[in-house]
This record gives sequence, structure tokens and C-alpha cells, in this order.
Amino acid sequence: MDTKELLKKVRKIEIKTRRLSDHIFGGEYHSTFKGRGMTFSEVRQYQFGDDVRSIDWNVTARYNEPFVKVFEEERELTMMLMVDVSGSELFGTTNQFKKEVITEISATLAFSAMQNNDKVGLILFSDEVELFIPPKKGKSHVLRIIRELLEFTPNSTQTNIGEALKFLTNVMKKKAIVFVLSDFIADGYDNTLRIVGNKHDVTGIRVYDEMEEDIPNLGMVQMRDAETGQLQLVNTSAKSVRRSYWQYHQERVDYFSNAFTKSGSGTIHCRVDESYVKKLLGYFKQRG
Repeated sequence: MDTKELLKKVRKIEIKTRRLSDHIFGGEYHSTFKGRGMTFSEVRQYQFGDDVRSIDWNVTARYNEPFVKVFEEERELTMMLMVDVSGSELFGTTNQFKKEVITEISATLAFSAMQNNDKVGLILFSDEVELFIPPKKGKSHVLRIIRELLEFTPNSTQTNIGEALKFLTNVMKKKAIVFVLSDFIADGYDNTLRIVGNKHDVTGIRVYDEMEEDIPNLGMVQMRDAETGQLQLVNTSAKSVRRSYWQYHQERVDYFSNAFTKSGSGTIHCRVDESYVKKLLGYFKQRG
């Protein structure tokens, strides 16, 4: 992709997703993610109706009249986008690849965080961490994240979600809002996710294609595994083959749902031909 084409694509995504974040998601994002907690602001004289538990006894003793501690919400947050860039994301049977939908969702979330003056960081992963962009504020930083989502070429086509989550725990020492965007055709990450979920506010966004749920009856078809590159001749007319595939797919979906639920994390299921806007809004409203 040449520079002119890349800038054109970045601009197109910016216009679409920023409009969504400005007019739809801004308020929902703010009310859903309320900051790390209450932090000390100042000490002032006691007023009628103040909670006696907030009295600062040291200051009260010094001035011989009651003073209370005042706390305010620590508003500034950090959002980490963890995006799967493995080979299976380059799949789509409608008008978009999974990767394109994931990029738009990521951009919408990033602009929502920017509007709230929060930091945004990015982790691109396959079966290894391919790229880490530390959290920062500002429009130019968000546009850099979008450029990487559009043009980055991974070293590997395979997936290891657990490794990416381990990396997150090493680089993020303070609590963050974490969105993991993937098709989640993987397992073996539940234990690491439980550790991450105890510290961070985590949401898994599963983006998938309807053709991944069931194999249609097309007779003998040569199929290529997008992550391993392996070619295999598959008899799709056999009911046992279609049933085995459906069971395999359903096991991955159930694993995803159970792993995130048990870790105290949220989940969003978004098919590529569905409106991710409605999915995100519904999730924010449910949490808010």
C-alpha cells in the first residue's frame, strides 16, 4: 500500500469512526468507564451534613475545629487495544474481512477515549506480540494506531492469545480498560485471562463471519487453513464432516464465553454483516 492510498484509507476511517465516537459513543463511554476510583483532593472545614467518617483528625486536632478530607474521581484512564492480526482475520464472505471490522471498532474506541482525554495504547499479536505502542494522548497518536491497524504485516499467521495477555501484565502496571479484538478461534488462555481480569477492566470482542459457523454442502472442496497454510480436501457433503466442524466451532465459542465470564470480563459477539455500532452501544448501556 503506497503512502497516498494509506492516508486516504486512514482519513476515510477517521471520518466514519470519529463521527460515531463524537455523536454516539462519547457519553456512553464516559458513563461506562468512570475512572480508577476516588483520590484525595483537599482538606476543608466541616460543614453540616458532611460524613463524620471523612473527618481528618490530625488537622482537626491541630486547629481545634473539625476539618474533612475531600475526594474527587480520578477521571484519567488508559485504554489498551489488543488486536489479533493472525491469518484467520483475513477472512470474510460478505463485503468486509474480519480485519476491516476489527479496525473500525478499534478506531471508534480509540476516538471515544481521545474525546475523554484518556490515553490509548495498542498491542498487535499473532502467536507472539508483533507490535506494542505505549499509551499516549492526542489525535496524532490515534491516527498512528489506525495506520498500523491498516498496513501492519505480521511475522506469523498463527494465534496465541495467552502470550499476548502475559505481555499485557508485564507492561501495564496500573489498571487499564482493555479490549481484546479477535475471532477467538483458539483456547488455552483462560488462566492468564483470570489474572488479567483481576487487575484490569477487560472486554473480549469476538468478530466472526457467518460462514465460520457452518460449512455449506458444496461437495469435495479444497480448503486452506489461514493460519498454518495447510491444504486439505474436504467432503462437505458428508453430514459427519459438517457436524464435526460445527462442534469444533461451538467449542471455541463456548470456551471464549466461559473464559471471559469466569474472569469477570465482558463479552461482545459481532458478526461482520451486523452493526457493530448497535453491539457497542448495547454493551455500554448494559454496563452503565
